Amino acid sequence: MRLGRGTHFATGSWLGQIVHRSCGGYTKGVENHQDELNPKPAGPALRFVAAALIVRGGEVLICQRRPDQPMALQWEFPGGKIEAGESAEQALARELDEELGIQAKVGPLVTRIRHNYRHGGAVDLQFFAVREFAGELENRIFAQLRLTRLEELPEYDFLPADRGLIRDLASGKLL
Repeated sequence: MRLGRGTHFATGSWLGQIVHRSCGGYTKGVENHQDELNPKPAGPALRFVAAALIVRGGEVLICQRRPDQPMALQWEFPGGKIEAGESAEQALARELDEELGIQAKVGPLVTRIRHNYRHGGAVDLQFFAVREFAGELENRIFAQLRLTRLEELPEYDFLPADRGLIRDLASGKLL
């Protein structure tokens, strides 16, 4: 196993145990000593998310969060968290089935955005085009769903992480 200089894995993790066993000189004592010498502040929790740009005849599907959710009543695109062991495309297909009751053919990656929220959280968003799906759209979790013309997107109150994408979609730069 080759590791680059400065590679760091916690020895309590399964990968850390492998590194500990196979690299010989990498010991818990050294790891702890290095952490004390170079303390690093904990960064914001980073969530990996896949989202769909479901496009039909010049319109895109947007979803409004429920009043009981964080960032209540703001608009977003359907999708959700990428679980361990899933690709972004697999996660998106699963989320679209759970949220909308459709079996989507996940198309190409349109864009990727990393956003840091003021409260300290961070999100890595991957947006995929979805032009084909089986089943009827069924609102299972949102306050409402809407098919909206791309140029009208800026009229909606979107999540902060989506706002740059909204400008690009409305101006015709994407899709």
